[in-house]
Amino acid sequence: MRTELLSRSGVPIRLTEERWQHIIEEHPEIDGLLDTVRTAITHSERILRGAAGELLAVRTIEPGKAIVVVYRETSPEDGFVITAFLTRRFRALDKRDQIWPLR
Repeated sequence: MRTELLSRSGVPIRLTEERWQHIIEEHPEIDGLLDTVRTAITHSERILRGAAGELLAVRTIEPGKAIVVVYRETSPEDGFVITAFLTRRFRALDKRDQIWPLR
């Protein structure tokens, strides 16, 4: 499996089988949510800035729960997924710099 998806800024984002296996090992609650991860990248509700230059694509999956896909855009033609996780901590996300959509 090698998936390439377009981020909100139009950058192709890679998700490899190796990375997917790493994600579900670290976050087993994500197993079975591959399509949700893909949707979070392509149709995120918000893009937040991470602490070290990474981006966080956030998409609500049910009331009070969101999926966060952490990725990096290395150039206008390339990017890759770092990890993904589920969260209910919207306040922590709200403290981050939102870069899309602009507030």
